[in-house]
Amino acid sequence: MSCSCRQVQPRTSERTEQSIRPVSESKYSLSVSGDGEAQRSEGTGRRYGGWITFPFIMVTLLGLTVTAWGWLLNLIVFLIEEFNVKSIAAAQISNIVSGCISMFPVIGAIVADSFFGTIPVISISALISLMGVVLLTLIASLDFLRPQPCETTSSLCESPTKLQFGILYAALTLASIGTGGTRFTLATAGANQYDTPKDQGSFFNWFFFTTYLGGAISAIAVVYAEDNVSWKFGFGLCAAVNLVSLVIFMSGRRFYRHDKPLGSPFTSLLRVVIAAILKRKAVNSLKEGDYHHEVGEKAKTAVTMPTKSLRFLNCAALKTRNDINPDGSIRNLWRISSVEQVEDFKAVVRVLPLWLATIFLSTPIATQLSLIVLQGLVMDRRLNPHFKIPAGSLQVITLISTCVFLTLNDRWLFPLYKKLIGRSLTPLQRVGIGHVFNILSMAVSAIVEAKRLQIVRNGHLLVSSVAPMSVLWLFPPLVIVGIGEAFHFPGNVALCYQEFPESLKSTATSMTSVVIGICFYVSTALIDLIQRTTEWLPDDINHGRVDNVYWVLVIGGVLNLCYFLVCSSFFHYRNLGDDDHGQDTVSGSN
Repeated sequence: MSCSCRQVQPRTSERTEQSIRPVSESKYSLSVSGDGEAQRSEGTGRRYGGWITFPFIMVTLLGLTVTAWGWLLNLIVFLIEEFNVKSIAAAQISNIVSGCISMFPVIGAIVADSFFGTIPVISISALISLMGVVLLTLIASLDFLRPQPCETTSSLCESPTKLQFGILYAALTLASIGTGGTRFTLATAGANQYDTPKDQGSFFNWFFFTTYLGGAISAIAVVYAEDNVSWKFGFGLCAAVNLVSLVIFMSGRRFYRHDKPLGSPFTSLLRVVIAAILKRKAVNSLKEGDYHHEVGEKAKTAVTMPTKSLRFLNCAALKTRNDINPDGSIRNLWRISSVEQVEDFKAVVRVLPLWLATIFLSTPIATQLSLIVLQGLVMDRRLNPHFKIPAGSLQVITLISTCVFLTLNDRWLFPLYKKLIGRSLTPLQRVGIGHVFNILSMAVSAIVEAKRLQIVRNGHLLVSSVAPMSVLWLFPPLVIVGIGEAFHFPGNVALCYQEFPESLKSTATSMTSVVIGICFYVSTALIDLIQRTTEWLPDDINHGRVDNVYWVLVIGGVLNLCYFLVCSSFFHYRNLGDDDHGQDTVSGSN
């Protein structure tokens, strides 16, 4: 959440052991992948890919991350101060934009896999992002593109015109599409440059380290420039970094290993649904020979018979007279699927209930990140007479906390757990631990806000309705939510990579991003519902009860944890390592 790019794991039995771990490999290796996922371009007499591509991709990632977080982190403050948008409305707009950024990667992944490949999609998306950020810079530079300024507490502020809103939304749309199109596609393109799981794991470790580093740079430097120099300078800085990133990425094009598009990975899954519907009256057989199997190089698994779970889908692989030609070829691909494809579809279906739990796990985080900014604006943010913490920079605490605990988990906690228990933490166990920390963070946020409101009621206010309570009180809940993210986000991504079919290898992480995007929309709807039915979220939160909102999130989190425990108790893994178990609960019991 605080970082939309989540941990991607290679599909090996070692992936649950891998985390953020900067590597020491410095020797460039130029080799061509031999895997069957995508065909690589080799050119004449030249071999593409390897570690020589690493600096180009990492610098591009760093620059684009700094750009995206540079305008997104402080968007709420920009809308309030420069567009005279009410505080709660600004939080809702920010949630919608964040949701779009999380939803767009799956579109970029499908386009890359089906039509153009990853490298062209990244290039075009980076250009679109540049257009959006340049337009934001123009909005901040030209007075006629913004309403007249006014005091934040004034009720006579001039509202933006339809034209001003239209240009603003166009800029945000372009910047969001560009960010979404590069974020996870860069991960796939980078991993495709390497042949071995070890090199891919090293790349992913550096990938997430660089992502969090870019987020921290934005939260500290870019947001500070926007608050203390000017919005024009801050957005202009983002545009310049975006441009440099695009140039660097394009300059390394001749070294990249290019994917050949192989068609939409969702086609085979759709065929399973249609075939099952067309043959819904067919009677399933107990004979292996009555079912269609993948043959030759297309065979991906050793499945011989469809499983008994979700057995109504098994008829999709059942061979009938209308499915097979006399020469043994398939007559209509939409009337029959292989047993392997049916089992792949079942794997996706089994994950869906857990995805629902993830939505309600991430929704409180999205709500908290919006409300924290509003709380920061009415708290004392001065560290000394010459420095004030920008409200939009508060999220850097979550980023740093996540980075630290990702490293601690990898270096200390996970090895210690395996040594004591005899097996590794499974993905669902990690997610369950994240649930607990998330609930704890919301409870601490409620307690802190109740204390702040007590100070406000006692009449202890500074200028502009700012309470003398230090903004440092917001750090503990942000640290706790960061600890939770270090568990549940990598766990969710590892779960998708392990359980999703090979045909969705390039898009599994972006599908996880879709779930995160949905949570932002759910958060927006929740805030709107609370505003309509209670008086807890007025435009001036000093007269509201934000602490009650957090307690509602605590109750929802507890109910969601119970639902998650029930779902995980029925879940069976397909691709865990030998030291793990097939049926999982968060407590680790079978």
